[in-house]
This record gives sequence, structure tokens and C-alpha cells, in this order.
Amino acid sequence: MSSIGYTYAFKPYHPSIASIFGPTPKLELLLENTTYPFAHEAGVFIPCQNALYITSNQFPHPETGEPHITISRLDLPPNLESTKTTCTELHAPDIPMANGAVNYKNGILFCAQGTLHRNGGLVYMPLDTPPTSIPHPQSCQLPSHTNTHTHTHTHTPQPQPLTQTLLTTYHTRPFNSPNDIVIHSSTGTILFTDPPYGHAQRIRPPPLLPPQIYAFNPTNNSIRVVADGLARPNGLCFAPGEETLYITDTSFIHGDGSTDFSRPSTIYAYTVLHSHGEVFLSQKRVFAMADVGVPDGIKCDGWGNVYAGCGDGVNVWSPGGVLLGKILVEGGVANFCFGRGGVLYCLNETRVWRVRLGEGVKGALLGL
Repeated sequence: MSSIGYTYAFKPYHPSIASIFGPTPKLELLLENTTYPFAHEAGVFIPCQNALYITSNQFPHPETGEPHITISRLDLPPNLESTKTTCTELHAPDIPMANGAVNYKNGILFCAQGTLHRNGGLVYMPLDTPPTSIPHPQSCQLPSHTNTHTHTHTHTPQPQPLTQTLLTTYHTRPFNSPNDIVIHSSTGTILFTDPPYGHAQRIRPPPLLPPQIYAFNPTNNSIRVVADGLARPNGLCFAPGEETLYITDTSFIHGDGSTDFSRPSTIYAYTVLHSHGEVFLSQKRVFAMADVGVPDGIKCDGWGNVYAGCGDGVNVWSPGGVLLGKILVEGGVANFCFGRGGVLYCLNETRVWRVRLGEGVKGALLGL
């Protein structure tokens, strides 16, 4: 094992984690708001804005009491010496119960889970016409000179977004509750998972489709099933080169929050094939299993290492499925995102953390 002495938050399991952690890794709190779970999913970094877009977990709407999810924009610190971050809630009613998301064209493509009375699907939000920001007394700012939680009031009127709904059904059947999404960059094909969590959480009607992974080709508007057999397909990401797709199965945790130790908390790997102009998945195999909680959000770095948000933080595996190390975050990490120069932004429900890794670490998606 490496002789480097890490702080308690960085737990090595294999000597090669040293190139990822770097000599002085650091875990820093950027935002905290204990009044509602504002930092749950998505985690889309927009470099030109130095901003991170995130979605909340469900919470009762303050006026109606109905289950509600918010989309927020986090304006990130200008440099690593600062932790000053502002959070602005966005008003986006045409993205019902937003969850996972990904950089797409000049904006963000969201998975909308839908509601009891409205189908979910894929919704594109261009960032040249962002949603209206609304007065939000729970918006939070953690200045760099203090560890005290403070509140900010943000209200910058902007035009209602010209969102575009790309898809709401598999032909005649509505989706269950689309969860996470990736883009196959060489073909433009959109792949997404569709578990039945929405029904289990009482925000969607009973499922009319099995839990599956879909491929949507926006060029010819075709929608196809490309994988099934997972109980709760959740996060997904491509390895560098897009020859392998990783998909997580999180059926260890049910929609009501209960757990079943006989169910998977597993990452599967698939070989990506091309046939007749379409993307196919083949050769499903077990890649790794999380020992604490489930592997929810999943990303690769430029070296092909696989990172997953788990019940104890962010776990890191080699391309060969060997656990290299863990970034321990109390309460776990649902999702996360690579920023610039070895920085991770981790979503911890009521907190957003910044992780400083080695200088050579870059996310495979944006390569920054």
C-alpha cells in the first residue's frame, strides 16, 4: 500500500489510487441546506458558465404539499482558494419531476420522471433561454471565510425556457420514470434507464413497461429497447472511447427506502456494438458491486477508472473492476460531476462537496 498519509476522507485500497488522489487530496463543503434535499441528482457542469445544474430529491411543495422536485443552478467558486457558491432555484414546470441529466447541444437534456397525471420522458433545456429564477428563501451560500450556513435571496427575472420534449412514450406505452441518461457522441444516440421507482414512490401510475434501457435516435426519431433483465436500472456512463457502457442496478434499495441484502447493488458492463446505423449492447457482465448502499450516479475518468456515488461516498474502481479507493462522505453520495482539473462536485442531499484530486484526473465526458 502507498506510504502517502491521507486524511480520513480518502481511503486507499490499492497502491494505484495514489495517481488519482494525488499527494494532497481535499474534501471541502461548498453548500449546506438542511431544510430540504436540494442536492440529489443530475450534476451537469457547464464550463462556459462555471456553473453546476442539479436536481433535488422529492419533498413536499411548500404551497400544495404535493411531491415536488426542483432544478437549481450553482454558481461555483472562481478558484480553488474560495468556497463561495450561490444557489438559485429555477422554475421549469415543463420538466416534471426532473432527475438525471447530461450536457446536450447548447444546454442540458433531462430525464423527467413524470407525475400521476403527466408522462415522463426526455426534455431538452437550452441554456440560451434559461428558466426563470424565483425568490427562494432556502437558497444558500457558504462564504469562503466562514463555516456558518447563511441564506441568500436570488431573483433575476428571465424568460420562460423554450424547453423541448423529445420523447414521452415507447410507441404506445408511457415510460415508468426515466432516471439517468448519456449521449453516444459518435452517433448522437441517447441512452437512458427507466426503473419503476416512480410508482414505488407514489408519483407515477403502475408500470406499463418492464425496467429497461432504451436508445433514442434523434436523427430518425426511433426508440428501441437495448437492454433488460435489471431490476432497477439506474446510473449509466460510457468508458473512454465508448466501446463499453456501465449500468448500475440499485434494487438493493426499494422505492420506499427499505433494503434487501439479497438484491443487487451492482455495476454491469456492456460491450457497445454498431449495426445498421444503430447502437446495440451485448456481452453483459458483472463489473463491480458496492459494499455500502448502492452505486447510483456513475462516471469514468479519462484513464477509464470508474467512479460511483455509493452509501459511504464515492467509490473508485480500475477498468478491471478492482476497488482502488473511496472518498468517504458521511451520508453517502447520490450523484456527482467532474469539473476542471481534478475536481469532483459531490451531491449529498443537503450538502454539496468539492473534492480536489490529482492534477492529471479528468472526467471522460468533457475531458477537462
